[in-house]
Amino acid sequence: MLFDDWSGVIRITLMGAMVYPAVIFMLRISGKRTLSKMNMFDLVITVALGSTVATILLSPDVTFAEGATALALLILLQFLVTWFEVRSKAFTSLVKGEPQLLYYEGQYMDTALKKERVKTDEVRQAVRSEGILSMDEVEAVVLETDGSFSVIKKENAAGESSLKDVRGLK
Repeated sequence: MLFDDWSGVIRITLMGAMVYPAVIFMLRISGKRTLSKMNMFDLVITVALGSTVATILLSPDVTFAEGATALALLILLQFLVTWFEVRSKAFTSLVKGEPQLLYYEGQYMDTALKKERVKTDEVRQAVRSEGILSMDEVEAVVLETDGSFSVIKKENAAGESSLKDVRGLK
């Protein structure tokens, strides 16, 4: 249970020594966006890459060439999705959700909260995590496309609103 033989340990060590630089190389050439967490699809790719690396390291049935091909395929698909996403609004709507307004100007958006399966206490928790004591200090709370909450404080600032692309704004 604790140890079978040295062959498995040596295989994992050698495979790790080959896979690690391969992953670094592929991520460097694919760009920073590959591991970003800007939306749900990005998170899925990040988890899939980690799972693939674990499988390459731990499964004796997977060769380095097969594992490297799987990693390269995932990274290529992520690159293509983000490439098309930047160039096509229609494609973006297929792979990316919209930020959702959950609280605005003193009012909880009940329909949006139910649709997104978020409770009011989770909204207040997000506000507290920003160090804000009172909901009176909050202009809006937005559920972002990556599942995080953005809390916008009340201010009298001019210029373009950061809420302009948020679903649910009047």
